[in-house]
Amino acid sequence: MEITHKLWKCTVCGYVYNVDEGDEENMIPPGTPFEALPVDWVCPICGATKDKFEPVDE
Repeated sequence: MEITHKLWKCTVCGYVYNVDEGDEENMIPPGTPFEALPVDWVCPICGATKDKFEPVDE
């Protein structure tokens, strides 16, 4: 089974995407894995693209 990280941090502004919370502002439901976010999804704080995020070890 593949291990997916639940927390992903924006390296630009420090925003943390939490899989358990999703991104309500952008209509991303709770439980959505980071890898399943739309390719055009960006950080809701600074607008950074997904490639600017890194997994956070819990």
